[in-house]
Amino acid sequence: MVLLIGNYSPDQQQSMQRFNTMMLQGLTAAGIKAELIKPAPFLGNFRALGCFIAKWLAYIDKYVLFPFCLRKKLDTCPSLVHILDHSNAVYVARCERAPVLVTCHDLLAVRGALGEETDCPASLTGRVLQRWILNGLRQADHVACVSQATAKDAEHLIGKTHPTISVVYLGLNYPYRKLETEVARARLAKIAGFDVDFPFVLHVGSNLRRKNRDGVLRVFALTKDKWKGQLVFAGDLLSPQLLSLATELGVADRIIQVQNPDNETLEILYSCAHALLYPSRFEGFGWPIIEAQACGCPVLCSKSGPLPEAAGDAGLFRDVDDEAGFANDLLSLTEPVERKTWSEKSLRNAERFSTDKMIAQYVDIYRQLEIKS
Repeated sequence: MVLLIGNYSPDQQQSMQRFNTMMLQGLTAAGIKAELIKPAPFLGNFRALGCFIAKWLAYIDKYVLFPFCLRKKLDTCPSLVHILDHSNAVYVARCERAPVLVTCHDLLAVRGALGEETDCPASLTGRVLQRWILNGLRQADHVACVSQATAKDAEHLIGKTHPTISVVYLGLNYPYRKLETEVARARLAKIAGFDVDFPFVLHVGSNLRRKNRDGVLRVFALTKDKWKGQLVFAGDLLSPQLLSLATELGVADRIIQVQNPDNETLEILYSCAHALLYPSRFEGFGWPIIEAQACGCPVLCSKSGPLPEAAGDAGLFRDVDDEAGFANDLLSLTEPVERKTWSEKSLRNAERFSTDKMIAQYVDIYRQLEIKS
């Protein structure tokens, strides 16, 4: 039996919550007995007390109360423990009775806490927490990284000898596919703010600095007089600072926002988008890239970190600060034959990221750990 340790819901880490779900469902479908547990929000939901107090109440939930729950589960003697997010590696020391595997999505916060520039600055308590996480990773039996770039960071920060470090690429957390044009357009028309007669470029993500949404706005602004398109932000609503920049650049009236879309809505957006513009500064993997490609959406992304690994030969790459280059690539896709070529490449590349393949790789690691124990 595999005990999966998931993420604390009030932290609103949507991508991690999706990964938790896909792992549980994937293992169950593969015939592996698994149970998912995660810290319960006993105190952390009291947001009315302010963010600072809520953060410390959440720490009590995660690091004081949850270990008692974990200890009870470990009494059932699971064959191994799989911590689904490296940010929970603090629990490794509590799992002495079973081998421990940790999935490492990125080490940007750890690197930031050590003084590296990763757009993830850390407070004093944040530096303490990230060192705690790093120590937990060093005590794990196996660390599975979601990209070669993350594995390289892990080898540098953890060491190459122990624990074992491997790469297990993420699969698609939803069966994204390219929708028929008329079906996609009909569904798009039902989303508030869309005029299906206008093409649009898409960005999926948050307002974190490393996502480079200000760069997305500047790239789009460079095309505004040459292409009658719109810019769609899916995920977080734009911050006041980004809205102000959009006004300054003269593109505010051509922006559409879709707050926290579900998978079905994302599938529609990817299937209809002219391209995905993803010039991130730092990433652990880049899930939106393969989601877009599975829907036949061309991808323009930076050369940063693992993004070339994800996009493969189907990505149009630029240095993160080459905004004129991104704009030229975006305009080149207005030529139908050019866009079709990159769309077909995208569909082929997305086939590399099978959820079944990901689950099979994890099952192989489980078996190796069970043999060693």
